[in-house]
Amino acid sequence: MSKNRVVAITGGGTGIGAAVAQRYAAEGAQVVVLGRRREPLAEVAARTGAHVITCDASASDQVRAAIDEVLDRYGRLDVAVANAGGHGLSSVTGTEDEAWRLAMQSNLDSAFVFCRAALPELVLTGGQVVVVSSLAGLFAGPNVAGYTVAKHALIGLTRSIARDYGPQGVRANAVCPGWVRTPMADGEMAQFAEAAGFTGGHEEGYRRVTAEVPLRRAAEPEEIANIVWFLGSDQSSYITGAVLVADGGAHAVDLPTLAFERAGM
Repeated sequence: MSKNRVVAITGGGTGIGAAVAQRYAAEGAQVVVLGRRREPLAEVAARTGAHVITCDASASDQVRAAIDEVLDRYGRLDVAVANAGGHGLSSVTGTEDEAWRLAMQSNLDSAFVFCRAALPELVLTGGQVVVVSSLAGLFAGPNVAGYTVAKHALIGLTRSIARDYGPQGVRANAVCPGWVRTPMADGEMAQFAEAAGFTGGHEEGYRRVTAEVPLRRAAEPEEIANIVWFLGSDQSSYITGAVLVADGGAHAVDLPTLAFERAGM
């Protein structure tokens, strides 16, 4: 179980990361939230008792210092949740070099650098890595080339860790959420609704983007946090190198048959 385990979470100040912190804290874990902005991290800490470390998860020196701080404070690390991400919202030809580098840095480098720093400690504890990828790690949306490439690469990173460090007792798994109700997604849904001329703001946006999803709704952050907790707990003790999709069934839909459904067939 999670009691007394030490869990470090990047991107821990909002959305999925904040919900993961809440879930582990509720199970009695010692939680550390990492991120670039101190204010949202402090808000999570006030609710959960988490320890706050401000750092850029893609910066090797900052992450190494953060892991050292975790060890100085708690003496161990049991679970590393690589959740930080963002950026990469344009097509290939619409992506300039700097935008590409930013997409890789925020989504892929942040996970790689964090996992690399955490792994020696996870080997000592027989710990777990949980990487938060995305449905974009399996499929491609329109005009999100950098994000899509990076999220695909996160699955490769997860499997490489599982392959190389499994013999040393470390498990690594990835979660691929679909739409999740986070502050960032709320903003995207509001922009989408406005651009498409829909009334109803972000709620109408969510309704439209999940209209073909079997469960007909977006996930709550707590639902994804439950999955992350499971993969970082003893309840998943024989699962490693896996990709767990949490998208309300979107990946089960055969897109070419939607035309038949719309026609009432």
